[in-house]
Amino acid sequence: MTKLPDIAAQDAFLDRLLDLPTIYSAGLSPDGTQLAWIWAKLAPTTQLWLQPADGSAGPRCLVDDGRDCDYFVWARDSRSIVVGQSSGGDERISLLQVFPDGRAPRRLTPEEPDYYIRGGEILADNRSLVYAANVDPESGEEIEPSIVYLHDIETGEKRALARPEKAAFMWPLVSPDDRFVLYERKDLDPAGCQLWLAAVDGSFDREIVNVGAAAKVDGAWSPDSRHVVLAAEGKPHRRIGLWHVDTATIDWLVDDAARNAEDAMWLKRCDRIVVEENRHARSHMSLLDPATRAEAPFAPGTGTYDPVGVTAGGQWVSWHYDARHPARLLQLEPAPPYRQVRQLAEHPTRPGIGTDELVPAEDYRWKSVDGLEIQGWLYRATDAVRGTILLVHGGPTHHDEDSFDPEIQYYAACGFHVLTPNYRGSTGFSLAFEESIRIQGWGGLEQEDIRIGAEALIRDGIAMKGKVGITGTSYGGYSSWWAITHFPVETIAAAAPICGMTDLVVDYETTRPDLRPYSEEMMGGSPATAPQRFHDRSPIHFVQDIKGKLLIVQGDNDPNVTPQNVTDVVRRLKAAGIDYELLTFDDEGHGIGRPRNQRQLYRHIADFFSRAFS
Repeated sequence: MTKLPDIAAQDAFLDRLLDLPTIYSAGLSPDGTQLAWIWAKLAPTTQLWLQPADGSAGPRCLVDDGRDCDYFVWARDSRSIVVGQSSGGDERISLLQVFPDGRAPRRLTPEEPDYYIRGGEILADNRSLVYAANVDPESGEEIEPSIVYLHDIETGEKRALARPEKAAFMWPLVSPDDRFVLYERKDLDPAGCQLWLAAVDGSFDREIVNVGAAAKVDGAWSPDSRHVVLAAEGKPHRRIGLWHVDTATIDWLVDDAARNAEDAMWLKRCDRIVVEENRHARSHMSLLDPATRAEAPFAPGTGTYDPVGVTAGGQWVSWHYDARHPARLLQLEPAPPYRQVRQLAEHPTRPGIGTDELVPAEDYRWKSVDGLEIQGWLYRATDAVRGTILLVHGGPTHHDEDSFDPEIQYYAACGFHVLTPNYRGSTGFSLAFEESIRIQGWGGLEQEDIRIGAEALIRDGIAMKGKVGITGTSYGGYSSWWAITHFPVETIAAAAPICGMTDLVVDYETTRPDLRPYSEEMMGGSPATAPQRFHDRSPIHFVQDIKGKLLIVQGDNDPNVTPQNVTDVVRRLKAAGIDYELLTFDDEGHGIGRPRNQRQLYRHIADFFSRAFS
C-alpha cells in the first residue's frame, strides 16, 4: 500500500490512477472471433476498441471521434457494430455503424437528437434496425413513452412495432432468428414491469410474462431463439426460469428463498445458463444445465469472475476484478478449474499499478436503528489519518462491491479512511432488503443506516467526531444533501454532493421521462398524489439547518438530476446565509467522468475535507 507524505506525491499517484484505462461493456462478436470493449481514461471521451478473441493480435481503436461511446451491439454477421454515442454527458444517443474491416462508418440516426434512444440492433438483412425512442412517429416530437421502432437504414423509413402507454426505461432485444422483439412495459404500476413480445413483421404485439402488476421481470433470449431466460420477482425472492416460445409456458429453474439469484443469461456456444447470485454484496456465478438442472460454480479464483462469453475456440472470456485488481478481461480454459490462458484488452503503452500499492476492501458491518444489519466496504488510510469519508453509491438500486475505484484509492493515499455503505435498498443482499427502502421512501431509514454507519466508525475508534465527511453521485449526492441538512456536525462535518437531488418535485418534473416511474415507485406516488412526502424528503427545505461545510458539484448537461436542483438550492442557501462552495463542469452530465475533470474533482474534494476537518 502506498504511503504518500506530501501533496506532490499524492498528485502523482492520482495521475497514475487516472492513467489506468478503464474497461466498460465488453462483448464477443456473434461468431466468437472478436472481442470489443469500451475504454475510458485514454482520451477526453470514451472509445471503442477491438481485438481477436484468441489474443493473436493486440488491441486496436475502432472509434475515437470526440463523442462518447456509451454502448455497442454487434451485427448478426459479426462484420459491423452499432455504437450508441452521446456528447457532453447529455445521454441523447445517436447510433453509428462501424466496420472492423476499415470501411467508413455510417451514421444511422440523427447526430444531435432531441429525444432518447435505447438499444440498436441490426438484423441479418443488414438493413433493418430495431431500437426504442421517445419520439412520436407522426409529428417527430419528443413524447413521454418510448416506442419500439423498425428503422429501414436505406430509406430512413420508420415503422412502430410497439407503442407502450406509459414511460419506462426499455431496451428492446431482437431474437437471434430476427422474428421477435422482446421488451418491457410499465403500464400497470410504476413498481413493476411486464415482458411483451412484438413480431418484427408487425403481425402482433402482446404481453407474454406478468408476475404481478407491482413485480418486475427481466428477460433475455436463448441463443436458439426458442426460449427467454427470466429473472422474476416473487415473494420473497427472485426466481430464474425459461419462457418457451412454442408453448408460451414457464419452467422455473431456480426457485429457492435461501438464494439471492439476481440475474441470468444464456451465452452463445454454451449449453448452460449463467446464473448470478449475490451474497453480502459479492457476486457468485454458476452454470446451470436447463435440462437436468444440475448446477456448478464458475469460480476460477479469488475476486469476482463474471463471464462475457465463449470464443469460437471454446474458451471463456471473463471479467475479473477486486479492490486491488482493476477490472480486466481474461481468457480462461473451457473446463474447471478454468485456468487463465492470457489477459486480453491490455493497453500496449499504459503502465499498470501494482497490487501492493492499493488498499484492500474490508467487510465492515453495523446494526441500524431498527436492528437491521448493514454492510459496507472499509478502505483504511495508508498514512497519517486526516479523517473519514463516506462515499455513498447511487441508484439506490445498486450496491458497492469489492472493486477497484481510483477515487477511493486516492483518498486513502491522502490519509482518509473511506467507507462505502450498502444501505437498505441496495442490491446484493436479498429482494426484501432491496425493496425495504420503499416502505418509507427516499429519505427514510436508509439515511439512518448511513448515519449509524458513521457513528459505528466513531465508536470503533476508526473515525473521529467532527472529522467525518460524506460524498457521492446521484442518490449518493442526495444522501450527502440529506446528511448535511439532518445529521449533527459531530457525525457529519462536511458534505460534497455530486449531481444530487435537492428538491424531489423539481427532480421529478425535470428528469428524463423514463425515470419518472422510478421516483413514483420509490416514493409511493407522484408529487400530485404524495405532496407531503415529496416535500418532507427534499433537502432543499432544510438548508437553514446546515452546520457543517458544503461543496456542491454538478454537471451542466445532466438530464437525470438536472442543474435546476442546484440553481434552486443555491437561492435558498443565500437566503439562509449558509456558506458553500460550488464546482460545475460544462462538459459533463450525470456524474463527472472525463479524466481531466476527475483530477480536478478528486483533488478539490480531498482539499475540501482536509480544510473542513482542520
